[in-house]
Amino acid sequence: MPSDSADGNKRIYPSGTRAVAHSRKDVQFSETENIVGGAARLMSNDRLGREAQQTSSLSLATKDTGLSQPNEVRSYDDFEKQPDNRLSITSTPPNGREDPPSVSTKLEACHPESRHPEITYPEGGLRAWLVVLGSFSGMVAAFGMMNTVGTFQAYLSTHQLADASPSAIGWIFSIYVFLAFGCGLQIGPVFDAKGPRWLVFGGTICLVVGMIGVSESTDRCLREGPEFWHFILTFSILGGVGTSLIFTPAVGSIAHFFSRRRGGATGLAATGGSIGGIIFPLALQSLFPRLGFAWSVRLLALIFLVLLILANLLIRTRLPPKVGETVWPDFRIFRNVTFALTTAGVFFIEWGLFIPITYLSSYGFANDVSPAFSYQLLAILNAGSVFGRAIPGYVADRLGRFNTMIATVALCLISVLGIWLNIGGNIAGLCIFAILFGFASGSNISLTPVCVGQLCEPEVFGRWYGTCYTLVSLGCLTGIPIGGQILSVNKGDYWGLIVFTGLCYAAGLICFITARVLKVGWSLKVLY
Repeated sequence: MPSDSADGNKRIYPSGTRAVAHSRKDVQFSETENIVGGAARLMSNDRLGREAQQTSSLSLATKDTGLSQPNEVRSYDDFEKQPDNRLSITSTPPNGREDPPSVSTKLEACHPESRHPEITYPEGGLRAWLVVLGSFSGMVAAFGMMNTVGTFQAYLSTHQLADASPSAIGWIFSIYVFLAFGCGLQIGPVFDAKGPRWLVFGGTICLVVGMIGVSESTDRCLREGPEFWHFILTFSILGGVGTSLIFTPAVGSIAHFFSRRRGGATGLAATGGSIGGIIFPLALQSLFPRLGFAWSVRLLALIFLVLLILANLLIRTRLPPKVGETVWPDFRIFRNVTFALTTAGVFFIEWGLFIPITYLSSYGFANDVSPAFSYQLLAILNAGSVFGRAIPGYVADRLGRFNTMIATVALCLISVLGIWLNIGGNIAGLCIFAILFGFASGSNISLTPVCVGQLCEPEVFGRWYGTCYTLVSLGCLTGIPIGGQILSVNKGDYWGLIVFTGLCYAAGLICFITARVLKVGWSLKVLY
């Protein structure tokens, strides 16, 4: 009990309370403060008890998942088998330093969709595989035409445009490739906001009308002489815009149905471009002498129409648009350093990719290879690309998307500088190069969407993918004419063109390695 002091107005409080002498009003405040302090201590003890219980539960959950080893990394399949035991814990130890990345962090890095458990994916089923079939059909037409530019280049340079320089002819195909990728800047956001229906329909009109226009341009050239603007308008502009309107939704729609198996599904659809790249060059080679250029191209337009009707019927989406998204592009996404480096890597890869596709047949002509086999080289390259688009996609889902892309880009570099630079007109060497480069470069198309999709949410995939390829298209615009100019400066010798292609792949390889290191470090155990 408190005791009165000598003056009768102050009280002395025993130890255990705040021992101060105050007036009676202050005494009441001090007693209230003691009560509040005791309640706060009780609440603190209760909170610490709950945290200890959660920590104990967390230890048991970690043990149950089979991921108790701190440096163990599992495949996507192993992780997906235990969706209810996913761990996403971030803590700072008492010493103030951050812990090294945990198993859950590594798994999230290689499978970022786990950050959004509220989004589910069918990962198969009739509807999902019909979308893949529709994308495949659209790719046969759109990318099949892109993989046939070498046949058009070789024919036009020896017939209608025989008097033009290789660099001038190259602009026809570089503008086409530029628009095929560059229009994605606007098409991607429109796809995210409005869906694929009208985009694929518009692409069908542009691509079919463009091919019919190329045949009419050829007839006009025979009557009035060659004019570049005919081919620029029909092949480059209509064909390029049509290809972009088809291929962007064809790739983006797959991301709405697949997450864990996205690489394999996208690779399977992308094989359509390689199959078109096999069939169309061989068909045109056979049809040119029989029907002539004009009717051969008209028949190609009819085939495109049939394929694209199937694409219009089957390509669909399922996820609603992200709230607040617009149809306008947004370059602020380049603040993401990993995305910026990925875009730079794709830029350099595509800068070099279309040089072999465009000039391989002409290279055969220049090295005394028969015209028939020179045309067939492009078909051989695309045959290798069929496996190069399907197999790396399947592997990427298990070993990491960026890991697989780095390996295939390195293989492209080896095939260009190690084989193409040294083979001359050797038939066996040309076959080996065409198959190896076709296999390695096939992933340039099929793995780029899944690498970009690993960096963003599926609802905005079209915007990110389209923005990426808008910058990449600048490389596509200049790569083929630069190759043609190098060829002219070297007076028809191809060594400079081949070295330029190799340097492009070397730069792309550096960018992808840097992006991966910045994201997950140097450890090869991380499936990224």
